[in-house]
Amino acid sequence: MYKLIPYQKDYAADIAVLSHLAIRNIADDQYSVEETSAWSFAPRSSYHWHKRLSQSKTWLMIDERIEYAGKPVCCGFINIETGFASKGYIDSLYVHPDYQGQGIAKRLYLAIEEWALAQGYPSLLVDASKLSKPLFESQGFKLRHRSYQEKRAVIIMGYYMEKTLSQS
Repeated sequence: MYKLIPYQKDYAADIAVLSHLAIRNIADDQYSVEETSAWSFAPRSSYHWHKRLSQSKTWLMIDERIEYAGKPVCCGFINIETGFASKGYIDSLYVHPDYQGQGIAKRLYLAIEEWALAQGYPSLLVDASKLSKPLFESQGFKLRHRSYQEKRAVIIMGYYMEKTLSQS
């Protein structure tokens, strides 16, 4: 049914749409329409997403039951920065609105954590949204401080969180 795979370039356009839909479908009690519109005014280009995801470690969750354009549908993705300055920073975690509430975000996160442990990363960091904060808290992340990002002249609040990884 669902399968975790490494990032593949032919999914870049799907990811552009998926991330846009995930943001624009956040409930108004989490972020206002003004905030979600500023956060994702329109889907970013597939070039943008390919460049961003190919420069980090990225996993996709695909639904093998449904095909679109000759390949299984991507229903979620996560990526972690691997560069020196931002090593261990979870950059993106998005699940398509039609697949939310099915444990996909947790499965994607657990893949990242397992990989980070194998790499010897001492901790993971994330700038969690109001929507993703409970997931990260349930996985042992602790709040370091609130964070604020300006997008299209709108301030969007989040939570900068960290989890120390135990090497056992």
